[in-house]
Amino acid sequence: MTDVAGTKTSTQLRITRQSPSYWRVTIDNPPINVMGPEMVVQFQEVIGALESDEDVKVVVFDSAVDDYFLNHSDFLAKLEDLTSLPAGPTGLPPWPDFLARLTRLPVVSIALIRGRATGNGSEITLACDMSFASREKTIISQWEVGVGMVAGGGPMARLPHLIGRSRALEILLSSEDLRAEQAEAYGYINRALPDVELDAFVEALATRIAKFDKWAIANTKRLVNTSLPPDVELGAGWEACIASLGRPAAQVGIKALLALGFHKPGDAEDRLGYYLGEIAHSPRD
Repeated sequence: MTDVAGTKTSTQLRITRQSPSYWRVTIDNPPINVMGPEMVVQFQEVIGALESDEDVKVVVFDSAVDDYFLNHSDFLAKLEDLTSLPAGPTGLPPWPDFLARLTRLPVVSIALIRGRATGNGSEITLACDMSFASREKTIISQWEVGVGMVAGGGPMARLPHLIGRSRALEILLSSEDLRAEQAEAYGYINRALPDVELDAFVEALATRIAKFDKWAIANTKRLVNTSLPPDVELGAGWEACIASLGRPAAQVGIKALLALGFHKPGDAEDRLGYYLGEIAHSPRD
């Protein structure tokens, strides 16, 4: 269903066609943009729409929720509602399938990050072709190890290629919040821009690329993509993630965070890296 402004109406993701060649996908699941099974289904619908459209050349992912780009998974949802979803065309489960297809899509994908990109938000950032973040308002986090989990959207496969093995391990194993300027310095994102300049910069870049020839865009991207990790690495990460959720360590860690206010607006979400250090204890099996 599309309104007169060219916006596809859905519960948590909105597709806005700025022009036939330039789309925006806006994440809108207040209050904190967690990603549950329904959002995963909607990401599948988004990638299907992008793949089937002959005119689109650029897609920008942004957020309508203050302080959150895309957050961690919805730990209050039933896990079986996620694991029972059918595999995508790549043969991967729906979330890593979406990320793999986004990276290979013959369309330029740009993440416009303002607020927390925690877990899933980091993973979509890594899958996009380019990423630009608010210097003042962005925090990026692969937080899963801090709660006894393994990340499921491929950062173990993607980060070493992007920023090197040592920095990838620092980010993944510390579970710390990463500010935009440090992410830029590491090469995790393209640029950290002053917040007042971010929207205009991304709009100008997306509009410029959308003017160019789609065949040239698609084939340039295809040739750059020869350095991508294979899908089997993304699948292995997902399998480890789902297995980790059943471990006592992860259950204890998630319950400890929930007791501190995790999963709702407040300090536990705003300073997740800090609280992961506070709940940690050793040994935890």
